[in-house]
Amino acid sequence: MSHRTANLPQLFAESRRWFEEALFASMEAAGEQPVTSTQASVFALLDPEGTTVSELARRIGVTRQTAHQVVHALIGMGLLEQAPDPDSARRILIRTTAEGRRVHERAQATIAVIESVLADRIGCPAVDALRQTLTADWGEPPLVAAP
Repeated sequence: MSHRTANLPQLFAESRRWFEEALFASMEAAGEQPVTSTQASVFALLDPEGTTVSELARRIGVTRQTAHQVVHALIGMGLLEQAPDPDSARRILIRTTAEGRRVHERAQATIAVIESVLADRIGCPAVDALRQTLTADWGEPPLVAAP
């Protein structure tokens, strides 16, 4: 992709891929089980007490069936587990196992190292400005007249 003609959403996607490639390769090199981007996103979207598959699907932006497949693959890897919801006998919560928490914490520490490498490459002020921009309140997504 040419950076000169890329719009912001394309640049965001390319940047995310850069981080994911670095994270996934580093984790696999360290002996961790390989995961997909969607599987990795589940960990960032789980509530501490657990989250239903339906809610995970909504947060990820996929169908319930897709979320179910992703969750059950992670259950099979020993990273997630199902637990009854104490507030509703009909709902099942998905939550991390002790192994899932260990891997997630290792991934977070690895991301911090990758961010440090990025700061070495483009400068701390650029990384700080990027973080400030991305954490600013952008307001609700606008409805604009398409040209």
